[in-house]
Amino acid sequence: MIIAGFALLAVGAVDLVRQFAPRRWIGYLTVAVLLLLLGSVSDALLPMIAALVVGGLWVWCMPDDRRAPLGFWPAVLLGVVSVGAVVSIGARSDAGLIGGVWNLRSPFGEVSFDLAMLVLGAGVFLLESSNLVVRAALDGEHTWRPSEAETTVPVVPKSVEPVPLVPSAAEGTDAAADAAPAKPADPRGGFKGGRLIGPLERTIVMILTLAAAYPVLAAMLAAKGIVRFPEISRDGETGARAEYFLVGSLVSWVIALSAAFLVWWAAHS
Repeated sequence: MIIAGFALLAVGAVDLVRQFAPRRWIGYLTVAVLLLLLGSVSDALLPMIAALVVGGLWVWCMPDDRRAPLGFWPAVLLGVVSVGAVVSIGARSDAGLIGGVWNLRSPFGEVSFDLAMLVLGAGVFLLESSNLVVRAALDGEHTWRPSEAETTVPVVPKSVEPVPLVPSAAEGTDAAADAAPAKPADPRGGFKGGRLIGPLERTIVMILTLAAAYPVLAAMLAAKGIVRFPEISRDGETGARAEYFLVGSLVSWVIALSAAFLVWWAAHS
């Protein structure tokens, strides 16, 4: 269990560094030191070192500035490893130095340190790492939302004027600026607020699932479709926006429900 928690925590932490840290190497170093310290005081230094290796491999397999070379399969492999660790290795009876002072109770009973780390790791993974997984899934299925159609301006013929043999400096600058290709808009922008709504939605789905608040969960998912309907209704004949919404939402929900199931299994094993 502790291996799964540390692996998810390391992956989620490095992705948060990539997203928000102005200098990544400082963020990576800080995260590594803090996680190694956490592994030392919890008598799980080797699992934490393995988790840091997993985090490094994740950064290479799931880049944030280009298409993932392996698609979303690294996330599938991470999920398999996490499930295997939870199923085969339960909560430890001794959590090192921190275990001597650890005492966390909940309405469902006492929460062990290993279970708390699994919940923390799953929650951190649902923030930015899951955004990368959803993006990789959309990228692999070519379901990017089409860019807005550009407004065409009718061309009005102009009278022919004599062109000087040697253009002036200002004219040369204008010509170079006109000849420079415009940077295309990133078609992966998706729906408005998706980068913030996605982590919030996944976190709420995980919490409501663990709390068995299924009617509230169903109402929230239905409300998302209602709110997004105006954007989807502008789809036209291509159906790209609807496909984008459907694939992105399903992948996001699967990640959140899988995290909830992993935590539920660990708590009841």
